Amino acid sequence: MDNEHKRCDAAVSSGSLPAGVLPGRQPVCVYVSAGRGDERLREAGYLEHEPYQGIVLTPAGEREALLSIRRHRLAERFLVDVMGFGWHEVHSAADALGAAASDRLVQRMEEMAGFPRRCPHGEPIPDASGRMPRLRDRPLNSVEPGETYVLSRVNTHDAGKLEYLGTLGLKPGVRFALVARAPFSGPLQLEVDGAAVVIGHELAGALRVCRQDEFELV
Repeated sequence: MDNEHKRCDAAVSSGSLPAGVLPGRQPVCVYVSAGRGDERLREAGYLEHEPYQGIVLTPAGEREALLSIRRHRLAERFLVDVMGFGWHEVHSAADALGAAASDRLVQRMEEMAGFPRRCPHGEPIPDASGRMPRLRDRPLNSVEPGETYVLSRVNTHDAGKLEYLGTLGLKPGVRFALVARAPFSGPLQLEVDGAAVVIGHELAGALRVCRQDEFELV
């Protein structure tokens, strides 16, 4: 992997893309912060400037961003499923491992982890061509009580929250019933594997849920 690919990988996975970067032709999530790396990334063909819009990812940049996301999420699965780390422990380690991994190592991690479609937190893993699977889910604090849902993904990297959710049995793929939702942003009552669980409205907003038939990625 050449130096510019390493810089683009590091930029996407560690959150150091330059200020003003906007998503391009695909809904690729990138993190931004101030810096001078935009000149190097433009020279490598990953960024371009569009009048009145700022800096956008080129098709090559979008593909590199998606492959960087793939490396990171496969590294997380490898660390959890093969190495035995907790799902709350792996985000930073996966940043380093994914950025340094060769294509062959990424392929081997994917094989050893059983060809996963999602990371431990439920986020979809782009395929080797850079295609991102589509998701159909919504925040738990926005759905109606009295129904059974599947936890699709968890939108937080906060280790404390992830560890707490794990103790409640709330991990991606788990089925549960939403028993009640208090008004005025009050707590939600769930039934998880026969046990009553109560979580706050804010934390519930980080949990994305779907129906059973919507959980499979397309």
